[in-house]
Amino acid sequence: MNLKLRLTFLSFLQFFVWGAWLTTLGTYGFSYKQWSGAEFGAVFSTLGIASIFMPALMGIIADKWVNAEKLYGTLHILYGITLFLLARTDDPTTFFWILLIGMCFYMPTLSLSNSVSYKLLKDSHYDVVKVFPKIRVWGTIGFIAAMWCTNIFSDERSFSETGISIGNTFANIFGNSLNANQFYFAGIFAVVLGIFAFFLPKCPPPRLMGKESTLAQKLGLDAFKLFKEKKMALFFIFSMFLGAALQLTNMYGDTFLKDFGNVAAFKDSAVVQYSTMIISISQISETLFILAIPFFLYKFGIKKVMLISMFAWVLRFGFFSLGGPEGFGLVLIIFSNIIYGMAFDFFNISGSLFVESTTDSKIRSSAQGLFMMMTNGFGAILGSAASGWLISTYYTTVDGGKMWPDIWLVFAVYALIVALAFALMFKHKHDPARMAQIKH
Repeated sequence: MNLKLRLTFLSFLQFFVWGAWLTTLGTYGFSYKQWSGAEFGAVFSTLGIASIFMPALMGIIADKWVNAEKLYGTLHILYGITLFLLARTDDPTTFFWILLIGMCFYMPTLSLSNSVSYKLLKDSHYDVVKVFPKIRVWGTIGFIAAMWCTNIFSDERSFSETGISIGNTFANIFGNSLNANQFYFAGIFAVVLGIFAFFLPKCPPPRLMGKESTLAQKLGLDAFKLFKEKKMALFFIFSMFLGAALQLTNMYGDTFLKDFGNVAAFKDSAVVQYSTMIISISQISETLFILAIPFFLYKFGIKKVMLISMFAWVLRFGFFSLGGPEGFGLVLIIFSNIIYGMAFDFFNISGSLFVESTTDSKIRSSAQGLFMMMTNGFGAILGSAASGWLISTYYTTVDGGKMWPDIWLVFAVYALIVALAFALMFKHKHDPARMAQIKH
C-alpha cells in the first residue's frame, strides 16, 4: 500500500470513529435516555475540556519523546475502549466521566493526524498544500459513512426497517440497545485504526533542542510564545470564536431536526426519519470545498479564505433559522448544510496549513496542538456554556420546547459580529510563495 493510500485510510477512519456518535449524542441523551438538560448538558463540554490541554500535551510528547505514529495508535486504542464502556452506561454522571476520558484520548489525535500526514508527505517530497486536501477529504467521507450507519442501524425512528432489524441483531450480540450501536461502531474501528497506525512509516521526535535550550523549550511550552505576536494571537483568539460556532452545530443540528417529530403533522416527515443523513449533507459538502482549498489559498490568501468561512457561518445559522420540514423551509435546511462545507473547511483546514507555514519546525506539533486547543477546547466550552445558558434562560418554552428560529438567528448574529471584527483586526498580506514553501 503506497503512502498516499495509507494516509487516506487513516484519514477515513480518523473521522469515522467520531462521526458515528458526535452529531447524534444530543438525540441519544435527550430523546432516548430521557436525561434532563441539567443531567446531560455538561456532556457536551467534555470535548472542550479535553481539548484545552490534551492536544498541546500530546503535541509536546510527539515533539520531544515518542514517535508520533505510535502515540497516535495508542490513543486510538484507548479511545475505542472508552466507547465500549459508554454503550453500557446508564447513569449520566458516569457517562460524563467516561466520555471525558475518551475525549482526552481522541482529541489529540486530530492534530497528531495532521502532524503525521505532513511529516510523511514532506519526507516523500510531496506538495502538502496540493496533496493533503485530497487525502483529508476522505476523512469527511468517513464521517459521512459513520453518520449514515448510525441513521440506518442505530436509530429507532430510522426510515429503514431492514436497518432497524440488522441493528437489533447487532445490539443483541452485545446485550445492549439499538441506539447504543453508534458507540460500538466507533469503538471497533478506533481499535482497528490504532493497530494500523503502528505499521505506518516512523515519525520520530525531531529532538532539535540543544543543551543550551531553556526548560520551557524542553517541555514544548515555547509554542505559547506565539501569543506574543499580534497576528498569531489574533489568529488563535478568532479560532476560539469559530470553534464556538462549530460546537453549536454539533450540539443542536440533529436535535433541531428531530424536534419536528414533536409536531403531529411532521412526525413521519423526511427531516425526522432521515435527520442524520440530512445533517450529513454538511459533510458531503465538505468533500467539495476541501478540494477547492488549494486554489482559494493560492488565489486569495489566508485572511480572505477565513473571512469567507465566517460569513458562511452566518448563512449556515440564518438558513436554519428560516428552515422547516417541508417546502421552501426544507430547501433552506439543505442549503444550510451545503454552506457548512465552506464554513468548516475554509477555516479549520486552512488554519492548520497556516500554522504549518508560519511556525518553526521545532514547535510545529505543539503549535498544531495549540490551534486545536483554541478551536475544540476553549471554543467548544464557550459555545456549549454560552448557548446552553442562553437557550435555557430565554429560548425554552414553559413545556420544555425550544424556540429554534430565534435560537439560530442569535447564532447568525454572533457569527456576523465575529466576521466583521476579524475583517477589521486581523492583518495579513497574502504571499503565494510563502504557501508554496509548505511542500518542503
